[in-house]
Amino acid sequence: MMPLDLDDRLRQTPRPVRMPTPLSELQSSGDIRILILDDEPATCAVIQAALASRDFQIESVSDPMQVEAALSRRNNYHLIIMDYVMPGLEPDQVFGWVRDNQPDANIVVVTGYPSVDSALNCLRARTYDYLTKPFQVDQLREIVIRCLESKGLLRMTEEALRESLGGAIRERRKSLGFTLSNVSDKTGVSLGYLSQIELGKNSASIETLYRICLALGIKMSELFQAVQRH
Repeated sequence: MMPLDLDDRLRQTPRPVRMPTPLSELQSSGDIRILILDDEPATCAVIQAALASRDFQIESVSDPMQVEAALSRRNNYHLIIMDYVMPGLEPDQVFGWVRDNQPDANIVVVTGYPSVDSALNCLRARTYDYLTKPFQVDQLREIVIRCLESKGLLRMTEEALRESLGGAIRERRKSLGFTLSNVSDKTGVSLGYLSQIELGKNSASIETLYRICLALGIKMSELFQAVQRH
């Protein structure tokens, strides 16, 4: 049997998919200001509903003639979600207004007319991401969450982090065929404490996590990467 080349292996190896983190499991460092620019009011409404959160202050503009004024306000937006094609406006024109008036805002572009040229133009404008219509609501939500996390504006709640960490430890333990007793013997950590950690009911110290990682044959960095994919 001929060995698989790299392309074959990449096609056959499933890539890990990060599941969207529910907004209810995240907490913000303060009010997060988001501006939606789309000439279709229905699209604005869908995006607002998808991002509904007590910590998000969301404004939308569907009149292209009001876009420049919206971007010129004193509001400092953290994120701008904009339609690439709006009647009477050129994308570069809008990118320029954002650059001049909202330099700290990240941009997520949505478009119903995807093309190589528009994608390259978005790259040149340093947009955060590029999404084609019709888009999946979960996909948009995940992009927004990832963007805000990268800016340090969102992070998992302590409870959600405990549960995600416990779940990652439990999955690794079961994949190795270990029981809780096995891990307890290897780490010197009591069976009850390990159980509480896996259930997300108790926080583990760095020393305890280090012992668990040694017993499970993984690095702590790998454990936290697994948490990010939950």
